[in-house]
Amino acid sequence: MAYRTPLDSSSSNSGAGPFVYWRVEGSLLDLTVVKPLGFLTWNAQTFAERFRRRGLIFLMAALRPFLYSTNRKFATRVVHTVLRGVSRDRLDLLGEEFFQYKLKPNLKPKGVQRVKELLDSGTNVVLVSQGLDHLMRPLARHLGVKYVVANRMEFRDGRATGRLLEPLIRPRGVLAKIREDSPDGLRAPKTLARHLDIPVEQLHAAVMPAERPRADRERPIVHFDGQRPASPLSVRSAFAGKHVMLIGVTGFIGKVWLANTLLDLPEIGRIYLLIRRQKSNPAEKRFEKIVEDSPVFDPLFEKFGTGFSDFVRAKVEVVEGDVSHPSLGLSAEVSRRLQNDLDLVVNSSGLTDFNPDLRDALATNTDAALNILEFVRSSHHAGLLHLSTCYVAGEQDGRVSEKLIPDYTPRRVPGFDAEKEWQSLKAEIRKAEERAESEEVTAELRKQALGKEHAAKDLQGAALDNQIRKNRVRWLKTYLTELGTKRANELGWPNTYTLTKSLAESLIAKRGAGLPIAIVRPAIVETSVAKPFLGWNEGINTSASLSYLLGTYFRQLPSNESKRLDIIPVDSVCAGMTLIAAAVMERRHDQVYQLATSVANPCDMGRSIELTSLAHRKHYRAQEGLESWLRLRFDAIPVSKTRYNRMSAPAQRAIVKSIQRVMAPLPLKKTPLAKAERSLERVEKLIQLFEPFILLNEHDFAAENVEKLDYALVPEEREMFAYNTRSLDWWDYWINVHIPALRRWTYPLIEGRPLEARPPRNFQIGPANGDTVKTGTNGATWRYS
Repeated sequence: MAYRTPLDSSSSNSGAGPFVYWRVEGSLLDLTVVKPLGFLTWNAQTFAERFRRRGLIFLMAALRPFLYSTNRKFATRVVHTVLRGVSRDRLDLLGEEFFQYKLKPNLKPKGVQRVKELLDSGTNVVLVSQGLDHLMRPLARHLGVKYVVANRMEFRDGRATGRLLEPLIRPRGVLAKIREDSPDGLRAPKTLARHLDIPVEQLHAAVMPAERPRADRERPIVHFDGQRPASPLSVRSAFAGKHVMLIGVTGFIGKVWLANTLLDLPEIGRIYLLIRRQKSNPAEKRFEKIVEDSPVFDPLFEKFGTGFSDFVRAKVEVVEGDVSHPSLGLSAEVSRRLQNDLDLVVNSSGLTDFNPDLRDALATNTDAALNILEFVRSSHHAGLLHLSTCYVAGEQDGRVSEKLIPDYTPRRVPGFDAEKEWQSLKAEIRKAEERAESEEVTAELRKQALGKEHAAKDLQGAALDNQIRKNRVRWLKTYLTELGTKRANELGWPNTYTLTKSLAESLIAKRGAGLPIAIVRPAIVETSVAKPFLGWNEGINTSASLSYLLGTYFRQLPSNESKRLDIIPVDSVCAGMTLIAAAVMERRHDQVYQLATSVANPCDMGRSIELTSLAHRKHYRAQEGLESWLRLRFDAIPVSKTRYNRMSAPAQRAIVKSIQRVMAPLPLKKTPLAKAERSLERVEKLIQLFEPFILLNEHDFAAENVEKLDYALVPEEREMFAYNTRSLDWWDYWINVHIPALRRWTYPLIEGRPLEARPPRNFQIGPANGDTVKTGTNGATWRYS
């Protein structure tokens, strides 16, 4: 009865035992066609789809006896047409869910035992079923079976066409359900092929792996115009004995890059961490707190154990400084030493708030970049890796190439000069600060202070002056925030963040000519897939708040379904940075590198929204209670801006305001529905903030330069240092990695809850013997004991 299928000839199955076919129906499950299809259709993405498809299922159920009596194959094809238009992503998730909660509890123990006995004897079992592969793959993985034969839908652009592929596995006949209802599902190939009404060869060819299919997109590198292939690149050789200064270690990317570098490149000479002092909290203490609290360093602790502090002390030196100051706020002695020793400066610092106070944005994103540039210019041989963002592209559609255009504006403003714009913004800040102190503004602020409901009528003297001072700080911050946003929009950038990052790029292009500089533009940086471990994320400044919203009862997200949402895992960004850093130190770098997926491995907004909803569904399905039961049925859908305004948060807020106006004359202590109004207002502001990334500007960011470095990587280092975003499986990433990571690391911050408790650990970078260490600004000293 054993038979070797064509899969045996592949290298992945060399040495495998004989294959045997096992019919699922009757031996493991009493599986029908209509019930699984009913589940799949009732859980379509929209409510309209659910009722329409459910109606078709009822119609099919009524016609099924007549169709099956005529031709079982034809009837099977007709019934499966109800799945037309359903995405492969949804069928995969619902298939797993149907198995987990419907099929698994009803598995027949005797049949399961027989299958496991065969597997234990070394036999390769092939499960054969009339069910869809989306249902059979989870069953096979549960049993430990590697291969299945099942019905398969045809897909185009990720959507089911409603057509079943050949060979079609028809249902068993009426008598077979009586004859074959036993725990033994073994079938001889010829017998099984006859029952299925297909040739034996077609049965063997239909065997497929039980694992979900993954599309590995390998791209060959071809050199044109007489260009010679790049010489091999060794990251270990490039970093061996080198001295690198990292700026921005307190940020998401900086922490991960530091941890990965220490873990993967122990041959590096030394890493200097430039950290700003916070009031009475020195730089060293800030770093110690980061290492003690952040899970990023868990793999390092596991590797070195009690020797971790000694390892870090040997490889890492914290220097106290401030990039917003000239010479980076370093003392002359420390500055001279670093300028002589450094081989590379990695600047991953930046203010990532979309629309902050213009003063903060310029100081952190533009002024700091120029201070770092001048420091590199004064150094003996250091290069610079400067982290920017892909979204400096601003308002434009289409392919965004890896080019640095001086004095760039998205709207191609004639005569625009980045240097003059930078100075003009600083002048506007000075004017605003002077205006904030003027009599006109002071009078308005005094009026506000006295007009507050909670303010006492006799508010005067020092108390009044203090309230005016607070109002002035608030007024100036609001004014400069709006000023930055307005100017960014005038020039074609969506927010102040991208404006100030782009100004920094243009100024670096002008002032850094001839220096070894690489500008690195990541897209939207999200959850890790491998390093420092699977599923690390941090902070709420990326897409976390939007994905959180899609996990509530909010359903209609204004977006362009075909627009590509460019998300890249943080460890892919760090892998790219490591390759680029090696290239800069070996002086074989390009000027600009984009780290993005919209060209290499695209995932559009329509799919992103559905995957987010499916990930939330998987979470809520595992919970108990009415709230979870309701939430898993509210799938988010992409809609037009018009429909969003007419049917979602703006319309709901208008209704709330109307109710409040009607009830205003009533003597109520509290404004009715005030909390609901505030929540809807926050939703509107959040959507407005993200519109440039989900609705407007169809960017496709090319990332060819880093792929050329990856292609040049020596073979023995490919496993450790390769940059590969083409093999990312977005279904697995979104459902099993990204959203669960956000639930663990960022949603608690959004909800005001503490993160999960972690076992305490102590770390001290200072010498254990109590020696005095001299570091930082003005030669400050810190003693450790």
